[in-house]
Amino acid sequence: MATVESQSAPKMQAIETYKRWQSGEGIPVYDTFFVGDMRALKLGPWARLGVDAAFLNLEGAGESNNCYVAEIAGGRSSKPMRHLYEELVYILQGSGATTIWNDAGAKHTFEWKAGSLFSIPLNTHFQHFNTSGSAPARYVAVITAPVVMNMFHNPEFVFSAAFDFRDRFDGESKFDGGGNLFVNRRDTYKIWETNFVPDADRFELFRRNNRGAAGSYLCFELAHGSMVAHISEFPVGTYKKAHAHGPGANVIILSGQGFTLLWERDKWDERVKVDWQPGSIVVPPSNWFHQHFNSGAEPARYLALRWGSNRYRFKPDGNEAEGGTDTSVKDGGNQIEYADENPEVHRLFEAELKKAGAVCHMKDMVKDCTGVSNKG
Repeated sequence: MATVESQSAPKMQAIETYKRWQSGEGIPVYDTFFVGDMRALKLGPWARLGVDAAFLNLEGAGESNNCYVAEIAGGRSSKPMRHLYEELVYILQGSGATTIWNDAGAKHTFEWKAGSLFSIPLNTHFQHFNTSGSAPARYVAVITAPVVMNMFHNPEFVFSAAFDFRDRFDGESKFDGGGNLFVNRRDTYKIWETNFVPDADRFELFRRNNRGAAGSYLCFELAHGSMVAHISEFPVGTYKKAHAHGPGANVIILSGQGFTLLWERDKWDERVKVDWQPGSIVVPPSNWFHQHFNSGAEPARYLALRWGSNRYRFKPDGNEAEGGTDTSVKDGGNQIEYADENPEVHRLFEAELKKAGAVCHMKDMVKDCTGVSNKG
């Protein structure tokens, strides 16, 4: 029988394939909690894609997903690429077109502009084109590369596997903004199943009361992916209820001015405050409570690119907190109702409104509100 001399054995070295690949791509890597304006982020040449880009390692993603920002110069295009990880794309500025195709010869081209949202169908070839002769086009993409690369631990395979997912793209599905409206299994919110959202900044939403603040909401299932998107908007002078969930919800601000509070459970005194504007991105850490506040002069709208498909269930890294995100913590869920929140929350909000010269409209929702009624 063989024996093992444990004292003489070398320590095994852990290999994180995604981080190793990322560091070898030669573009800036930002390890951060929050980015104030992705439109102003400094980028560097990315040889693989043929454009300027940078990785954003946002702490709250927990390596369950990741994102990058890329910019295509006026009149230029990216290099063709394919990969085995999902990719959700939101256009920050500019206009252009994307062509997608598979090995079977199916091909489709669609146009986009600032505010467009779409998903690259899994393992299709794709190429982006800037149709402006001078103005740059910049986008942010959320990718599932950390999970996929660390699973296969072979980047060459991830970028060169020859397989057509015909259920994801067969050339028949058009990226024209059409789709179908559904409701989720619990009948609590609406879902638009599509391949392409022409203008997420102005897409019609539906009233949803679970998070308070008279907010509206719509979820998007895109290109049969495991990741989804949702848009939420809430009125001037209001804020949403605090809640917690798993990692990887990349929150991109589309309109409005405000801030978000984030804190680890039972560590309110160590809370983090980030002030946001259009172009900001923040990812709440796994199971941290977080709360969004509109302290500006117009409705605040954000886009969340995240895990949580209603059709294709997949939860990497335990990405769903125990209990529902719209169920009170008193009932075993992960939402703090207005009546149960720390009184400092509302005092801080009113102080921020005062600095901005804005009026609070939470009187019908928060007991200690000193502002005007949102019914008046």
